[in-house]
Amino acid sequence: MTKVKICGLTEVEPALETVGCGADYLGLVFAPGRRRILPEKAGEIVNAVREAGYRSSIAGVFVNSAAAEVNLIAESCRLDWVQLSGNETWEYCLDIQRPVIKTMHISEACIPGDIIHNIEKGYRLLSRERLMILLDTQGIEAYGGTGRIFDWQIAKEISRLFPVIVAGGLTPENAGKLVREVSPWGVDVSSGVETGGRKDVQKIRDFIYRVKDGGCKFMMNHGEVRESC
Repeated sequence: MTKVKICGLTEVEPALETVGCGADYLGLVFAPGRRRILPEKAGEIVNAVREAGYRSSIAGVFVNSAAAEVNLIAESCRLDWVQLSGNETWEYCLDIQRPVIKTMHISEACIPGDIIHNIEKGYRLLSRERLMILLDTQGIEAYGGTGRIFDWQIAKEISRLFPVIVAGGLTPENAGKLVREVSPWGVDVSSGVETGGRKDVQKIRDFIYRVKDGGCKFMMNHGEVRESC
């Protein structure tokens, strides 16, 4: 079943509600931006999730930070994964002590074969247990959270060869379509489950339902059961 990562959480209560809805991964952003979180608050969230007995994995999102700083924060906050969303090299990844989620930024000019070759290089340096690939839309002024979709055909070609997480412009309305068309290992969403810049629990619940249920739900229509996708 497709895994779900909800990114950009900044407070304890929404994080607990999110894992309670069935999220497999939480993302805490340490990079500059409106969802940036301080290590102290991140530690509170991690502790609350663990003390509540949830087994969801927690990733810290970094952009072009010094490896020593990333490792220090990951250790102090007890992160499960480190997500690298900048221009970090594969050699840089070797210095990260936690398993890595490496973001590949997809633009209109991207050639799937080049991306596949790059991923193969990563797997030659890092084991499959220590590396996961995330595909996200290339932004002009930001490294992620663009709210824009890239060409899913690229994701489909790559996901045939590697387990990938797909991000970029996902919402409860289109998540099921992505799952049916691409069959990714996982999906990642942030702004698509927000209302007024804050995480919306109902949208999170709907998003997870659409992903886990393949985007389809059964509805009653004049006494007849029909499938709505």
